[in-house]
Amino acid sequence: MSNLLQFSISEVLSLLEKKEFSTKELLEAYINAIEKTKDLNMYLTTCFDKALEQAKVSDVNYMNGNQRLLEGIPVGVKDMFCTKGIETTASSNILKKFVPTYESTVTQNLWNQGAINLGKLSCDEFAMGSSNETAAKGKVINPWNFEEERTPGGSSGGSAAAVAAKAALAATGTDTGGSIRQPAAFCGVVGLKPTYGRCSRWGIVAFASSLDQAGPITRNVSDAALMLQVMSGYDPKDSTSSNKNVPNFYNDLGKSIKGIKIGIPEEYNSNGISSDILDAKDLTVNFLKENGAEIIPVKLPLTKYSLPVYYIVAPAEASSNLARYDGVRYGARVDGNSLDEMYENTRHLGFGDEVKRRIMIGTYVLSSGYYDAYYLKAQKVRRLIKNEFTEIFKKVDFLITPTTPTTAFKLGSTQDLLTMYLNDVFTVPASLAGIPGISIPIKLDKDKLPVGIQILGQDFDEQGILNVANVLEACAAFNYVPNGSAQW
Repeated sequence: MSNLLQFSISEVLSLLEKKEFSTKELLEAYINAIEKTKDLNMYLTTCFDKALEQAKVSDVNYMNGNQRLLEGIPVGVKDMFCTKGIETTASSNILKKFVPTYESTVTQNLWNQGAINLGKLSCDEFAMGSSNETAAKGKVINPWNFEEERTPGGSSGGSAAAVAAKAALAATGTDTGGSIRQPAAFCGVVGLKPTYGRCSRWGIVAFASSLDQAGPITRNVSDAALMLQVMSGYDPKDSTSSNKNVPNFYNDLGKSIKGIKIGIPEEYNSNGISSDILDAKDLTVNFLKENGAEIIPVKLPLTKYSLPVYYIVAPAEASSNLARYDGVRYGARVDGNSLDEMYENTRHLGFGDEVKRRIMIGTYVLSSGYYDAYYLKAQKVRRLIKNEFTEIFKKVDFLITPTTPTTAFKLGSTQDLLTMYLNDVFTVPASLAGIPGISIPIKLDKDKLPVGIQILGQDFDEQGILNVANVLEACAAFNYVPNGSAQW
């Protein structure tokens, strides 16, 4: 086999079963790819020795016909997931050298089904960012037009970049306000945010607990379906975990979309959106019409309040969650002459600027005298946004929107914080409402960068958005590769 990196998960599983190559050979190909792409700064930690041991087990299972759903599939893990015996830092200095004694539920589900851990992938510090520039170990570079040092997006930038650069067959991500879908769009891969509660949050480093949700980043829609199937499920250790049955997302792909109603929100044509993005949306609408879908213009007037609400709710929850990092129980510790000074020193040197900024915003909106004016009001508007989606889904089955206002921008080019926060303007509403969303690549823009389109669905209708995405993927036939992949 000349290039083992070219195959999707389903193709790899079939070829491994046919003994076309071994799991060990596949893993060695990915280890080689990781070594060749080191300059992109995607992996924080690798665990090749342990992975090779896992590969031996997978090869025995294939030999005996006992293979599991993801037997021998090499995946990368976003550094927000706790991994037993492997350093987990959330890309922050304050968790440097923290090695969990337990495994997150989502990653344990993957290992239980035979997936192999290549290592931990960089992300924005504590998942706070839209460009992967806030990571303690430095920026991750998008493999597309990498000479220009474009952002891979954030916060799951390392995960999306690794899948795009073929340095992982798939990767886990977390999505709080778009942190799976936005980097997937920037890197030309598929990123799926499930319904809140579909995947367990246990063992995931918390950012904003009412928003955080794990999901897969993959090369195509069918791979996303298979990954989600394994990652999902009820977990008694997570009180927000749903006990709804997990469908067979992979086997149920391929349904026609003829007659389904697709809503196109007019609010997602805001000022600042690039012409390439609008062209991609129009192209997507044409694909849907060609496949028999009914296109219905809709209005979501509360969309404009989503970012203000998000940047009150998320920092508030972050300030509460990050209070535990005090230098006493785990992680970094910087001594001082008193307990208070030790707290101050540890948090001052351990947290980056963006994390400090959000902690201060969150502490402010939760403080006495401001709680009602900001946090409580934001929660009320959040409920109205959720209700608006509920009402719109009585008229249409799915919504189609751009994933991002622009394609991947150059690293270091966005100095204005508000402009940076606006990158999530199309992804945040679904996060606030807790509904599922998926981003898939549709075309390249004039700079040869990927353009992503987002599909949103009703609560726990991941199967529906996967089916729509599957049809659009076939129409778009997006088979481009990053311009440096040949030399890697």
